Amino acid sequence: MKRPTHNTPAADLSCEVCGQMPEPPKARLTLANVAVMLPIELLVHALVVETPLPYVAKVLVLTLTATVLVIWVAEPSAARILRGWLHAPALRHRRQLAAAPSLWRARTLLQDQPGSLQRITRALARLDTNILGIHVHPVTGGVLDEFVLSAPGDVGERELLDALRDGGGSGSHVWPTTALAMADGQTRALSLASRIAAAPEELPLAVAELLHAKIVPASDTRPKADDDRTSLKIPTAWHGPITFSRPGEPFTPAESARAHRLAELAETVSHHRAGSPS
Repeated sequence: MKRPTHNTPAADLSCEVCGQMPEPPKARLTLANVAVMLPIELLVHALVVETPLPYVAKVLVLTLTATVLVIWVAEPSAARILRGWLHAPALRHRRQLAAAPSLWRARTLLQDQPGSLQRITRALARLDTNILGIHVHPVTGGVLDEFVLSAPGDVGERELLDALRDGGGSGSHVWPTTALAMADGQTRALSLASRIAAAPEELPLAVAELLHAKIVPASDTRPKADDDRTSLKIPTAWHGPITFSRPGEPFTPAESARAHRLAELAETVSHHRAGSPS
C-alpha cells in the first residue's frame, strides 16, 4: 500500500531543479549546531581528559575528534532533525503566499436573460471567489461579461474556467491581473495596449473597458445628433467604424484621442501580421 504524501519542509521548499533546500537564517543555524555539538563536545572531553596522554596529545585528540564529529555528525544531524525549525520563516512565508488571494480577469458569454449573472455568481462563490468589478458588453447572441475576481491562492485558471462553465458561461477566458493595473490609470491603459498588440481583435472590448462605455451594435441605426458627445466613433480597417456610448457622461477630447491611438495600434499590428510571411 502506498503511503500518503506529507507536506514536509523538504517537499515545500526544495528547488525543483537541483533539489536543494534554501539556506536557513544564520542565527537559527548557529543555535541548531550548538544544540547538537554541545553534548558531543562534553562527551569527548569527558573521555579524553581522563586518559593518561600528554597535554599536547589531549589537545590534538580533542581538536581532531571534535572537528570530525561536527562535520560528519553534528551539522548533518542538525540539518535533518531540526529542519522544520531551521526553515520555519521560509515555510511561513511560502504558505502565506500560497494562501494569499490572487487577482484575475475573466470573460464569458452569457445569455441575455434573468438569472444568468446570478448563476455565475453562485458558481464563483463555491470557490470562495469574490467579484470586485464587472463590465457588460451587449453582443450578438447574448452579453459578454468581464469580471475582476479575487480568488484564494490555491484557485487557478482551470478551476475558474470550470466555474464559469458550470454557471452557464461559454467561450470563457481567464488571465491574471494586479491591483496596480486596476487602480493606476496609466498602467491600466498600457495593459490594454499590450492586449491589443497581442490580439488586435480585442480593440472594441479594450476601448469599452478603458472608457467605461458600451459598444453600440452595428444593427443600431438610430440617428445620433451631431453634437452628441455621449457617443464616440472610431475607425477600424477590418470591419468599419465602431461606436461607443456612455449615456450621461460625455467623452472628453483626451478620451477620444486615447481611443483613436488604440485603434491605430490595432491597425498597425494587423497590417504587420497581414504582410508577414506565414
